[in-house]
Amino acid sequence: MASSAGTRVLERTDSGCEVKRTVLPGGLRVITEHVPGVRSASVGIWVGVGSRDEQQSVAGAAHYLEHLLFKGTAKRSAIQIAEEIDAVGGELNAFTAKEHTCYYAHVLDTDLPLAMDLVCDVVFDALLAERDMEIERSVVLEEIAMRDDDPEDLLHDTFCSALLGDHPLGRPVLGTEESITGMSRTALNGFYKRRYAMPKMVLAAAGNIDHATVLRHARRLLRDRLSGEYAVVPPRSGRARVAKPQKFVLHTDDTEQAHLMLGMRALDRHDPRRWTLGVLNTALGGGMSARLFQEVRERRGLAYQVYSSVASYADTGHLSVYAGCQPDRLGSVAGVVHTVLTEVAKEGFSDEEVTRAKGQLRGNLVLGLEDTSSRMSRIGKGELSYAEYLTVEQTLERIDAVTADEVADLAAVLLDRPVATALVGPYAHQDDVPVEVLDAHSTAG
Repeated sequence: MASSAGTRVLERTDSGCEVKRTVLPGGLRVITEHVPGVRSASVGIWVGVGSRDEQQSVAGAAHYLEHLLFKGTAKRSAIQIAEEIDAVGGELNAFTAKEHTCYYAHVLDTDLPLAMDLVCDVVFDALLAERDMEIERSVVLEEIAMRDDDPEDLLHDTFCSALLGDHPLGRPVLGTEESITGMSRTALNGFYKRRYAMPKMVLAAAGNIDHATVLRHARRLLRDRLSGEYAVVPPRSGRARVAKPQKFVLHTDDTEQAHLMLGMRALDRHDPRRWTLGVLNTALGGGMSARLFQEVRERRGLAYQVYSSVASYADTGHLSVYAGCQPDRLGSVAGVVHTVLTEVAKEGFSDEEVTRAKGQLRGNLVLGLEDTSSRMSRIGKGELSYAEYLTVEQTLERIDAVTADEVADLAAVLLDRPVATALVGPYAHQDDVPVEVLDAHSTAG
């Protein structure tokens, strides 16, 4: 148990950037990055609660709650919250993921006190009024309907369900019509009170800000909540108990295109090979020069969009491939994807492909930090997920250290794992699906 911790300087650069971290009484971690020469500030409260923390009976609670917290607090109505952020030209928003929720604001540096006030107000003092809950219930149901009308979004949820089954990570973040319709205020309020605990939270800020000023505002706004002893909450870890993937799931929909996603379980975010996985994914389907893009689109013109992606959670993860094409080309697309995965599993990538992928990752990282919102997200999510800080230079060094042999070794392991395939398109029955899609399960043989 602990009561407080001092401030530590995590990085100080020649350009004047400075990253500091403090743990306040009650367990709230505060991490800031001073960025000289900018006129903006971004602040966010990262809560280590997401859809994987829900029981089946309250599936979608984390996302539903995110909506509801903006509907009014003890001192502000929903319209007052909107008017105050609009009056300074700022942005106030939130998002929910599988393992965390973030409430954030982006404003001029002079409006940092207001931004912190608004974010802390909605996170800690929301009313969750019954009337507001009914209004937002309708909004969330509309969002689920909108997801169902978007083939790519629907495909992603279908794929996660096929790969991860009944595990909470396999469920949609939005929940289901049934779970949202049946959720009571008592259940949602209980979820809020139990889960939104200080030791599970990180307050992150970046921009033309001062660490001491952020701490002063936090103490003023949170007052009595910053008291008492707390149990340190380490980053999530462990080993997910996930059933064997379903081989194939079809969602029949009257779409113009066939939407295909296939993939396998990969690495959790604590795995030291995650840097190698990033290079593998980028070389496979992360850009215009990637193997999949070149083979499917550039050389054969079979699809407009084809890419690969990685999701990494505390105790598992997945590598997936997406392609959208005309239904009569689906068999050809699946065949080419299967061939590419088989070749990569057996031979890896050339030195040139690996070098390009590392260059792309380096550029994406550095260019992505040009705005204060990205910097706030980097330090906030890093603290929540790892309880450690890596400098940009340290991250670049880890990317640079990846070798073609390491990528080949990892590809041989991952691409030989059981494959889940999801398909959204105008197919009434599995028998209507091209056989090449069903054969895609034998990636590396």
